Amino acid sequence: MVSHPDRAERKDPVEVLMASSKEARRDPLPTEFVLDRADGMDWPTLVKCDLIYAVPRAVLKTRRGNVSLERRGPLLRTVLAAHGWAAWF
Repeated sequence: MVSHPDRAERKDPVEVLMASSKEARRDPLPTEFVLDRADGMDWPTLVKCDLIYAVPRAVLKTRRGNVSLERRGPLLRTVLAAHGWAAWF
């Protein structure tokens, strides 16, 4: 979930990035990021950073974990670059 914490707690919809439920068996593309055990995943998992979905909170069934503080910056940079927004900062 990438929504601001205020939205994530009280409002619908929330914003999410799509992640594969299968173990990553390839290197990530420039628009992808790999989450792993440090982030609460069971195995290396590809996250597609070039599309942000708005979904009702109720469809989110299982929380797998949290992106570690050290990896939030690199994940955010991947999201920004995947959308061409990095040049704005």
